[in-house]
Amino acid sequence: MHKLSETRVNDKMQSDYRYLRVAPMGAGFDAGFTPHYTPQQMLEMGVFEGRYMNDCRAEFPPEWFERARLSEKPDATLNYFGVKSRQPLQVWQQKGWIYGPDPRGWFQWYCRYYAGRRIADIDKIQIARWRGFARHAGQIRANCFPGDIFCSPRQRQALLQWAHDALI
Repeated sequence: MHKLSETRVNDKMQSDYRYLRVAPMGAGFDAGFTPHYTPQQMLEMGVFEGRYMNDCRAEFPPEWFERARLSEKPDATLNYFGVKSRQPLQVWQQKGWIYGPDPRGWFQWYCRYYAGRRIADIDKIQIARWRGFARHAGQIRANCFPGDIFCSPRQRQALLQWAHDALI
C-alpha cells in the first residue's frame, strides 16, 4: 500500500505550494496516458535546451538530475536532437497554455503526476493535450523513411519533450 506524503514547493515560481502524492512514483496512471519516457529519461536525453527545473530540484528525486543535461542558459546543443524546439514561457502564458498549479507548463505537470500527485480536472486537461500531441508522430511516419531519426529533428525533439516516442 502506498503511503501518502506531502510535498512543499518553494522555488522561483512558487512559494509555499503544497500537494499530496497519492499514487506510487511512476504508477497509477490514467489508462489513456502511456508516456514513452519517464521525466528522468527525458532530462538525461536532453530537453528544453537544458533550461528546465534548475531551481526546483528539491521537489523531485535526486537521481532525476544525476545525469540530466542542464544549463543556466538555453543551449540547443543539449537537446537530444541538437535543435531549438521550445517557445519561451511568456509565449505559453500569453497563449493560455499554462493550466492549474503548474507555472512551468506541461512537463512540470508530468513530473508531479509521475511523482504521484493527482488533480482530476487538471490531469484530464493535460492528458488530453498529451494525446493530441501524438499527431506529430503521425507526420513523421508519413514524411520520413523508417529508421531515419535525422528526419524532422524539431518535431522529434518536440515529441520527446511531450514524452512521446521520438525515435520512431
